[in-house]
Amino acid sequence: MLARVVENVYWLARYIERVENTARLVSVNTNLLLDLPKGLAPGWQPLIDITGSRAMFDARAASRADERDIVQFLLADPENPGSIVSSFKRARENARTLRDILPTEAWELLNQSFLEFIEELSTGLNKRTRFNFLKRIVQTSQTIIGALEGTMNRNDAYTFLMLGRNVERADMTSRIVDVRSAQLLPDDAPELRPFDTIQWVSVLKSLSGYEMYRLSRRTRVSRTDVLEFVLRGEQFPRACVFSLRQIEQCLLALPRSAGVLDALAGVIRFMGEADMAALDLPGLHELIDRLQLHIIGVHDGIAQTYFPSRGGAPTMRQVQWSDGVKTLPLFADAP
Repeated sequence: MLARVVENVYWLARYIERVENTARLVSVNTNLLLDLPKGLAPGWQPLIDITGSRAMFDARAASRADERDIVQFLLADPENPGSIVSSFKRARENARTLRDILPTEAWELLNQSFLEFIEELSTGLNKRTRFNFLKRIVQTSQTIIGALEGTMNRNDAYTFLMLGRNVERADMTSRIVDVRSAQLLPDDAPELRPFDTIQWVSVLKSLSGYEMYRLSRRTRVSRTDVLEFVLRGEQFPRACVFSLRQIEQCLLALPRSAGVLDALAGVIRFMGEADMAALDLPGLHELIDRLQLHIIGVHDGIAQTYFPSRGGAPTMRQVQWSDGVKTLPLFADAP
């Protein structure tokens, strides 16, 4: 199969997954702001940090760090490569070029969903109608991927579809944990400790994992158990290690994958050695930063091995993170 074709399939899956994750984040953040005490709520800026878009957002003189501008930036800004409209548009364009290898029903569903999204975008920017709008986006994204999974031949195209989905999933899960896990409550206010659980429930709900956490852990929500579940879980589909294992299975089915498998083994080993219970907040940030760099390394290995037509590794756009020191890539350049 042509490198151009498998590259487009890979990025089709990443964009669909990105649409779903971004929609879920905006929806869950709205509920988090209602649950936390006034003055302790994180506001909307953490969503900019999760998507790695702080420098781009701050560079806009007209942009303010309020709900209206940030929701507009994440949902409807065509110049933001991580916005829902940009991801949806690129997913549709990639699918259009792949119509000869994709099921017709999946293409029609994606195309129709994009047109409806553009037509109804104003309802997503309205606070009163936003929840149902975002819920439909999540359901549509899952339906599209379900249609592809249920009808595609188990060939190289399907393998790269699963590769793209799980690379994006592992990357976004790590970003959600990094920003959402920041301590919101002051250490000298023990009366506010009950609210500490809310932020970890928010992490789980951002990943649609609250019910699965309760089912598997059968215990109250706690910091260490949530970190184990979403970072190192072997059964939850959105956990980082689960996604990395899925990437491993895909790579085993492909030729010339030894180098990428070695890099992937390093990521899995790194995660297995981490002591979640002993991590303080700076230690957790460092672990997530290193995990993201590992994931980027896996992506670069896939790109260099299977997508040579674009001249080697993709160029990464660097963004400044909230600590003002470390820089991590936003999203790899993609077709």
